[in-house]
Amino acid sequence: MKNAELNQRRQDATPRGVGVMCGFYAERAENATLWDVEGKEVIDFASGIAVLNTGHRHPKVIAAIEKQLQAFTHTAYQIVPYESYVSLAERINQRAPIAGPCKTAFFTTGAEAVENAVKIARAYTGRPGLITFGGGFHGRTYMTMALTGKVAPYKLGFGPFPGSVFHGQYPNALYGVTTEDAMNSLDRLFKADIDPKQVAAIVLEPVQGEGGFNVAPADFMQALRALCDQHGILLIADEVQTGFARTGKLFAMEHYSVKPDLITMAKSLAGGMPLSAVAGRAEVMDAPAPGGLGGTYAGNPLAVAAAHAVLDVIEEEQLCQRAQRLGQHLVEVLQQARKTSPAIADVRAQGSMVAVEFNDPATGKPSADITRQVQQKVMEEGLLLLSCGVNGNVIRFLYPLTIPDDQFTKAMGILSRALAH
Repeated sequence: MKNAELNQRRQDATPRGVGVMCGFYAERAENATLWDVEGKEVIDFASGIAVLNTGHRHPKVIAAIEKQLQAFTHTAYQIVPYESYVSLAERINQRAPIAGPCKTAFFTTGAEAVENAVKIARAYTGRPGLITFGGGFHGRTYMTMALTGKVAPYKLGFGPFPGSVFHGQYPNALYGVTTEDAMNSLDRLFKADIDPKQVAAIVLEPVQGEGGFNVAPADFMQALRALCDQHGILLIADEVQTGFARTGKLFAMEHYSVKPDLITMAKSLAGGMPLSAVAGRAEVMDAPAPGGLGGTYAGNPLAVAAAHAVLDVIEEEQLCQRAQRLGQHLVEVLQQARKTSPAIADVRAQGSMVAVEFNDPATGKPSADITRQVQQKVMEEGLLLLSCGVNGNVIRFLYPLTIPDDQFTKAMGILSRALAH
């Protein structure tokens, strides 16, 4: 079987709207390594878009799924419940940075978690309005497309979108957007678009994912918390990409002195199995009536079993600490390259959520072309990297936190050579 043959079959059988980045097809994977159908080996710094913090096929995750497979695969939790769902909720309730008693509900995808967080917020406040931020990504369903602050490719041709959704500015030091600027943009929304007493929630990523790994400043998070408290607005932290040790904490919100009212999570929660969740203040989570939350596959028992194993691995292998160490090493490599690479405009990181941004040295403008060149150069040596950013000029690093040290060192060498080139 050849990649070219499969690629032709893909084009004939599937729509172009399902965009595919790589021209090779996976046959097997182990920890931080992929092998394609032609036997080529690739170091995976994409992790299925931040899903595999515990790596491909972690033995503990496989064992947990196999054990559950021998018991049952599906009952629909809302019809016949099971203990593993309850105990996983208890574990997350203990760890989530939520003030006071916490409750958790499980779903299937990140977008589904965000949609349900919106439902919960509207049920609790009795208000319709939602505020998110430019550059944010919250999903591909209609409500989450409305929340997302990036048009191409996510919104092209799909409007109109649900109403009562407004976008503020997200702080960005590289482009001169301060916390004061961002808060002033919310004040303008309150003056021109929506009464704050009609806003149910402010939704943000503590570190923007698709937006370019922009880290929310501490003073911005504090200002948002104060604003929400002033007007009775809920603060929702979208941790779909930042959660489960990626930033050096189990949740990125643990880096801040303030706590959100609701947290959404998915991706690395279940080590590659489809599972998402909303955790939040108990009285807020209890706002929807019985039957208002759920889904046929929500909290699937195989995925729940995998999530239990993921939490065990994060603790036993000290992946939060490892995220800090690996991230620091990567930042040092990028900063060293920056000394001789005028195209590198910025390096930013929180733990192992690391990004490098490229601008054209001649014009100072964002350069998606340079970003693609770097991606192609490292791919020639077998390193898979993802881009992001509103302008497509940012490379993000999403290696499994379980990657062996020697393989990480090899990847750093590939990256250094590409940046020098």
